Amino acid sequence: MTVASQNPDPRVNQWKTLDKDLKRIGRVEEGTQFVARGLVAPGLALAFIVLAGLVAAVLMGGQPGQLVVIAAAGIGAYMALNIGANDVANNMGPAVGSKAMTLLLALIIAAIFESLGALVAGGDVVKTVAKGIIEPSALPDSTHFVWAMMSALLAAALWLNLATWLGAPVSTTHSIVGGVVGAGIVAAGFGAVDWASMGMIAASWVISPVMGGVIAAFFLAIIKSKVIYVDDKIAAARKWVPILIGIMAGAFAAYLALKGLKHLFKITLLQAVMIGVIVGGAGWLITIPLIRRQSEGMENRKKSLKSLFAMPLVVSAALLSFAHGANDVANAVGPLAAIVHTVEQGDIAAQVGIPFWVMAVGALGISVGLLLFGPKLIRLVGNEITKLNPMRAYCVALSAAITVIVASWLGLPVSSTHIAVGGIFGVGFYREWHAEKRARELGISKGKPVPPEERKRRLLVRRSHMLTVAAAWVVTVPASAALSAVLYLILNAIT
Repeated sequence: MTVASQNPDPRVNQWKTLDKDLKRIGRVEEGTQFVARGLVAPGLALAFIVLAGLVAAVLMGGQPGQLVVIAAAGIGAYMALNIGANDVANNMGPAVGSKAMTLLLALIIAAIFESLGALVAGGDVVKTVAKGIIEPSALPDSTHFVWAMMSALLAAALWLNLATWLGAPVSTTHSIVGGVVGAGIVAAGFGAVDWASMGMIAASWVISPVMGGVIAAFFLAIIKSKVIYVDDKIAAARKWVPILIGIMAGAFAAYLALKGLKHLFKITLLQAVMIGVIVGGAGWLITIPLIRRQSEGMENRKKSLKSLFAMPLVVSAALLSFAHGANDVANAVGPLAAIVHTVEQGDIAAQVGIPFWVMAVGALGISVGLLLFGPKLIRLVGNEITKLNPMRAYCVALSAAITVIVASWLGLPVSSTHIAVGGIFGVGFYREWHAEKRARELGISKGKPVPPEERKRRLLVRRSHMLTVAAAWVVTVPASAALSAVLYLILNAIT
């Protein structure tokens, strides 16, 4: 052994120690970046909430009750963020899951059309007490009314936040209604609640998904029998796809008239249906040559048909987002507008005008919430309940529009969230039934019964998601009501 090996240069040891320290620092930096990535979205959401409060502070200009309005603006912004994170997924999930559009494109389209719907057709008048659930005059005074609305808004937002974290698409309308009921009962007693309206809302838990599922399954059955399982698929598509697009155009025209345009001018159900018939007929005539040209040179197989439904599906998702923005932005800005009016005027009004800045908070909040937190539920709705392709997703979108029209005609309350998710389940269960039927027919023709393990393999709907979603729907109103009641008691105790 040499002397050099026994006494190594100290500078070498220093460099080795430095390398080890740098590696440790590098690992710390990587860990910090990994943790920080998870904090970006909540940080941006918090910045938006603070910005909404600052806007309210500037516009109030030191008026009495300024702090209350600032707090309400922040809570309203928080509610809008959660609407975007949870509710919008129902419009975009099927289109993304069917690969008719990418997640990024879906986020961009939804953000644009949700904002347009809210700002253009969101309305200048909103029933601030959640569609007559609580009578404002039943509350002791304007201060208690403000605390009730603030409690309802915060409770609904917290419940939506929890539901989004759990991966459960729930109704924002039911969330805010539950919040109003909880605060209203504590403030004015059980007699202040319109229990007949609450009964109709409870009935919609069943009516909405069942109607959406049945209508979606009906159109999928038509597509399978008239287009997919025929010898000449391309010729059948040239005949039936324009008809289906015409039905879609008509349904969405009537849907937008009922859910969006009614905020701009008065329109009856009959007028909306007539608009739908005219637009549907025009859509059918226009798409006949377009589908014929698009289908030229296509192979006679099922895969070729999917491209014919892709663009109509993208358009339907955009229209659903527009109507959703026009309708559901009120769940965030309605109570906020009521608080602003009550603080400024000192009285309680069943209907109030919505200032533009309040509407902007709701519209932008929905878009920001969708961009930051929406992908989780979009993936669940689009991919994890059942496998979707453009034809199946098209049936879901079409059922959403038609169900709203039928429910309006029958005078039934429905939830757009429940309709869309119910449509996805309807498509999945119909596929299960159809696959079982074909397998049974094939087994009978060959003299071979279908074994139990094969039947189990053909279960095309994830039962765990069905149970999770159903449970979330049932507890939405009670959960938001309980939260709101507690929040109201806290606010009342500290003021």
